[in-house]
Amino acid sequence: MFDTLIVQPIFNVLVLIYGLIPGHNFGLAIILFTVLVRFAMFPLVKKQLRNTVAMRAIQPDLKRIKKQAAGNRQQESLLTMALYKERGVNPFSSIGLLVVQIPLFLALYAGLKRIVDDPQSIVDFSYGFVQNLSWLKELAGNINLFDDSLFGLVDLSRSAVSNAGGVYWPAMIIVLASSLVQWLQIKQTLPKSKDTRTLRSILKDSSKGATADSSEVNAAIGRNMSFFFPILIFILTVNFAAALSLYWFISGAVAYLQQAYLLKQDEYDIEKIAAAMAAKNPASKPKTVKSTAKTSGPKKKRNKKRR
Repeated sequence: MFDTLIVQPIFNVLVLIYGLIPGHNFGLAIILFTVLVRFAMFPLVKKQLRNTVAMRAIQPDLKRIKKQAAGNRQQESLLTMALYKERGVNPFSSIGLLVVQIPLFLALYAGLKRIVDDPQSIVDFSYGFVQNLSWLKELAGNINLFDDSLFGLVDLSRSAVSNAGGVYWPAMIIVLASSLVQWLQIKQTLPKSKDTRTLRSILKDSSKGATADSSEVNAAIGRNMSFFFPILIFILTVNFAAALSLYWFISGAVAYLQQAYLLKQDEYDIEKIAAAMAAKNPASKPKTVKSTAKTSGPKKKRNKKRR
């Protein structure tokens, strides 16, 4: 089911690009395929980045709510959700992008593995209209014409580290570059504050009875992820065929450029968003907080005057 509904369609898009481009270079086909996928996901990237920036802008309000709730977790949760609703923030927006990327990555891995294990599958696993391309017909007659390299410089069927323990440096450079670009991409959206504490120090203070600030915890986790995720990408791709590392590198590079472009726009400027929110609500408090603070006092005074 997964092969039929996800792997084969993605595989055929890649093979279609490969069969149509001049020179029929497989590495170039992967690059073009990756750029196409990233631009298709651009609306999701915009939505995720907008929420990330908005979450950073409401951190002072979240701290104010925590102070006002004074340890009442239920009240803090209700006020926080009301703030999210008022400011149009979805703290789980990044899940949507992951839901798209994970199946895509797995499907591409499965498709590329087919080609690496048996180049003939580039013809056999393709749809009929793709097989009718002139270049695919030539491959069907002589599969040895298939060149699974990146411009003849990198053998994309080889992994950076072989089973024998040797290092294939052209592939290793791509793996290292993909890890680096993931670090840059995550770091690009992290808050730039000099007064931030490490997650270790926050947990240490919490063990002594101090209340942990959720915004500070999230920022610390984000900083840790900026190192953990690139290391994870390196571990996952170092033993895979270089074709998958090439996809991950190009995907991360395009994502970085997309975020850089969006962050230059006013609607993604953290300081301007914070100023706009303050102008909208001078007290910098969610409406729910205001109404909660004024529940009984004024009404009692008015009733006394009427009496």
